[in-house]
Amino acid sequence: MRITVIGTGYLGATHAACMAELGYEVLGLDIDPEKIATLSQGRSPMYEPGLDELLERHVSSGRLRFTTDWAEVGGFGDVHFVCTNTPQRKGEFACDMSYVESAFDSLAPHLRENAVVVGKSTVPVGSAARLAERLAGVAPASVELAWNPEFLREGYAVQDTLHPDRLVVGVRSELAEAVLREVYAPLTEAGVPFVVTDFATAELVKTAANSFLATKISFINAMAEVCEASGADVVQLSAALAFDERIGGKFLNAGLGFGGGCLPKDIRAFMARAGELGADQALTFLREVDSINMRRRSRMVELAREQCGGGFLGRRIAVLGAAFKPNSDDVRDSPALNVAAQIQLQGGQVTVYDPKAMDNARKLFPGLSFAPTALEAAAGAHVVLHLTEWQEFRDLDPAALSSIVAERRILDGRNVLDPQRWRAAGWTYRALGRPGE
Repeated sequence: MRITVIGTGYLGATHAACMAELGYEVLGLDIDPEKIATLSQGRSPMYEPGLDELLERHVSSGRLRFTTDWAEVGGFGDVHFVCTNTPQRKGEFACDMSYVESAFDSLAPHLRENAVVVGKSTVPVGSAARLAERLAGVAPASVELAWNPEFLREGYAVQDTLHPDRLVVGVRSELAEAVLREVYAPLTEAGVPFVVTDFATAELVKTAANSFLATKISFINAMAEVCEASGADVVQLSAALAFDERIGGKFLNAGLGFGGGCLPKDIRAFMARAGELGADQALTFLREVDSINMRRRSRMVELAREQCGGGFLGRRIAVLGAAFKPNSDDVRDSPALNVAAQIQLQGGQVTVYDPKAMDNARKLFPGLSFAPTALEAAAGAHVVLHLTEWQEFRDLDPAALSSIVAERRILDGRNVLDPQRWRAAGWTYRALGRPGE
């Protein structure tokens, strides 16, 4: 079986490489010639652990190729995965479907008889049915559509593709189901659950999952606000809640909140779509989820201002972290960079360091200062902000930093550093949702 992958961002590049790893001949397509040139050399245009190794191996073997030619894609395979981006519309909450629609329109005229197009992009419920009609107007009548949402975590995308916790496929025909069962046979034979639904349910599984995770993160951050007001410790609270099997400890870590290219825009698009369907009241709680998440960023700025004596003018602030999460170079809607930019706008002299996201951070915020190491970022700082939980930052030696900072003050925006270790080295340690010294 030959497979094509349309779109080679985080999702598409990973999916293409992993399908080759499963033994298929794969052809990936993107409209960006520069990205295709990079991938064709066996290199990833983004940082994703394990992806470069897969690309290098399968490009070298010839099992994986990349192109910008739609006609080549249409004639290459019979299963076409659409992995294009669905960003938030400018000035709106709703999802921008233009990239997905463009991909369908460009692919449809080149499809062969009995081809199966498989959507993996995160889309508003009802999109698959509409796209099926779009295909029917151009593609051969025997072409089928299926929807197979992705559940990848950036930083773990290769692992999540090759060892998913479930596979969800929305189909309208036995042919589409049979084709996807064949594609994913290496995974289902290893015990991965294969869930078959209709189009709408498959679409909702993805948006509902993201909304639930966002809600859980914002819940514990709301508890952090109460802890700050009452003097309680949100880390201890979270640990106690995690013993309840109904709640569990995953995504129950209070801190700076979520960001990136998925959760924020997906919950907003979900709210917008519910409004279009006349079910807006069902998701009004997501507005508060979003609001709580954004308040954590403002609260970190306030806490940093307090540590600087009430104002940022003339103060140097070191920001450790630029990516929205560790093991990624993605800076889209990064809480760390949002905080850094707010402090700079208020007069602070901000220096940022991140192990992998420096180039992307510079492109997005060229006005910020950047340092090549954590130690150089902290040099002369009046306060150090830990905002992305890279292991490198957890391993920092407080004593080593003590000799280069102006003042020994650290704010832990992710609640993962050891307060006793830092305080023993003479540092003032503060964190969101935790009492001070």
